Amino acid sequence: MGESVATVAGGCFWCIEAVFEELDGVTDVTSGYCGGHVEEPTYEEVCRGETGHAEAVQVTYDADELSYPKILEVFFTVHDPTTLNRQGPDVGSQYRSAVFYHDERQRELAEAFVADLEASGAYDDPIVTEIEPLEAFYGAEKEHQDYYENNPENRYCTVMIEPKLAKLRERFEAQLRAP
Repeated sequence: MGESVATVAGGCFWCIEAVFEELDGVTDVTSGYCGGHVEEPTYEEVCRGETGHAEAVQVTYDADELSYPKILEVFFTVHDPTTLNRQGPDVGSQYRSAVFYHDERQRELAEAFVADLEASGAYDDPIVTEIEPLEAFYGAEKEHQDYYENNPENRYCTVMIEPKLAKLRERFEAQLRAP
């Protein structure tokens, strides 16, 4: 199968990026913006809610080592897909939960995954994650790439990212990179 790409949004991209960088089989994670109407948006424009874009991550992975359903499982484990336009203290459509599919197979898998989650009763509230085609992905500015790795003492990182990493390590230990 080889190299594949998945694009998801689940709140602040620093948080989601840090999670996927831990997974074995992931070769690259890029923070960026997608799902909006402005070409080449800036962080400031996206944060002000002027672009329609979500903060998102693009995950490049070896599909022989890591499946798209596993990407979805990790994604839905580390964020709350039941809160509309919000993750923790981050509020606005730029922090929405979304899966941006690259092809029809990803769309089918994402829709089936969400339907199975809903049927399982995993959440008390309905899942509000958007499933939409990826039209364009704009990489975020350099200072937003590898943010947690470069700023582990940042208060936001310790309060918001470390609990997500703990949940990841607890639930997906077998899929994590060797230390």
